[in-house]
Amino acid sequence: MPQQIALVDDDRNILTSVSIALEAEGFKVTTYTDGETALRGLTTRPVDLAVLDIKMPRMDGMELLQKLRQSSELPVIFLTSKDDEVDELLGLRMGADDYIKKPFSQRLLIERIRALLRRAELEQRTAEGGGKSQGAFTRGELVMDGDRHLCTWKGEPVKLTVTEFLLLKALAQRPGHVKNRDQLMDAAYGENIYVDDRTIDSHIKRLRKKLRATDNEFDKIETLYGVGYRYKDEE
Repeated sequence: MPQQIALVDDDRNILTSVSIALEAEGFKVTTYTDGETALRGLTTRPVDLAVLDIKMPRMDGMELLQKLRQSSELPVIFLTSKDDEVDELLGLRMGADDYIKKPFSQRLLIERIRALLRRAELEQRTAEGGGKSQGAFTRGELVMDGDRHLCTWKGEPVKLTVTEFLLLKALAQRPGHVKNRDQLMDAAYGENIYVDDRTIDSHIKRLRKKLRATDNEFDKIETLYGVGYRYKDEE
């Protein structure tokens, strides 16, 4: 069954050209020209990934993402035409997995979509036979199960996007070891996908926020300025 992609953009030329390119790659594509219509459609007809423009009539991409995140961890890529980094950073902090600036290469968008879908499939795959997950590990109060895409802190569930999950896993698997941004980029996006440092920093900020919402004393992710991040050793 082909993977299903939702494109949400008020520019019909972009919808048409990107749809043709994605369908040529074997994806099934649904298009929407505004956020309100997209919200109704995505609620009743779920897809595997959504590509959202930020600036749209009736409901912009930010508000649409906020409403989607109330009930779904659907992988999301933002499209933005602004040079200002504010929109990108705000979108990532709200839970988007990636962003691409307009004008963009369709090949780049397709590669980003494939990379994100591969990560989603890997993290959401259930353990075969219903036995103990081979992808689970415990680090103190943190429990992560990659097969089921489950994360708990002190027994409380923490809802993470695919990117947040992979970043936390990369840090927690080797406590005390510093991971620079390039290493975290490879862990979350794959070796052939480039995102800038601000993207990694934004994901880390949102990850900390989610964990502190569960435990306001959470302090396991340390920043080493100019170097990277590390997960604290158990005391």
